[in-house]
Amino acid sequence: MMGAILTGVMLLFVLVGFFWTPYDPEAMDRSVKLAGVSLSHPMGCDNFGRDILSRVLKGSGTTLLVAVGTVSIGTACGILLGAFTGYFGGLVDEIFMRINDALFAFPSILLGLVFISLLGSGKYNVIIALGIAFIPSFARIVRSEFIRCKNMDYVRSARLAGAGDLRIMFVHILPNIMTVLSSSIMIGFNNAVLAEAGMSYLGIGVQPPDASLGRMLSEAQTYLFSAPGYAIFPGVVLILMVLGFSLLSEGLKE
Repeated sequence: MMGAILTGVMLLFVLVGFFWTPYDPEAMDRSVKLAGVSLSHPMGCDNFGRDILSRVLKGSGTTLLVAVGTVSIGTACGILLGAFTGYFGGLVDEIFMRINDALFAFPSILLGLVFISLLGSGKYNVIIALGIAFIPSFARIVRSEFIRCKNMDYVRSARLAGAGDLRIMFVHILPNIMTVLSSSIMIGFNNAVLAEAGMSYLGIGVQPPDASLGRMLSEAQTYLFSAPGYAIFPGVVLILMVLGFSLLSEGLKE
């Protein structure tokens, strides 16, 4: 319940940022450089005089957009790979799973860094890089569930009724593994948000002038004492977003 409420609040916050911000997130005003919290700037201003609330609204949307793109690529490709290898088995399963196990041995963030080095930095390249890096984990989960379900009574009944393999895979088995898959997707969102924030913090993720929570934290580290709100507000939003996804994933497991 807490995870659902917290995630809902954060999604509403992000949705507001897509349609409205108090100021232009890129508009600079040197007269309010590193200004503190005030009625006109509820979260203060950064070192370029940009409104932090506007940039947090915009940046949280960018971070979530990267997470959605990452999980979409990882889930779609992972379902296809895991479903076919788990259902049919055989030599193809052995080959793909050995490759998958080799990739799964590396943390997703490290695989993402490898692909970023090949593709280059930028918002869309981060989505592609992290999406590819997330495929092994989703494929492994889907494969294990398909192996568990493919010989169950309802699958045998569908096969006796004349249902084809594709229909059995995606109409009969896939809906029955959605509980496990939903929890994995929430964990994927959690990991994708952290991975994007980490890459942007290191300067190889989202690039200026686009705002992201990780990018803001990177820019704020020089001003931790002179303007602590510059780091605190995007940091709190990042923590709440990750906490919401984590609690929701735990709830879906149950």
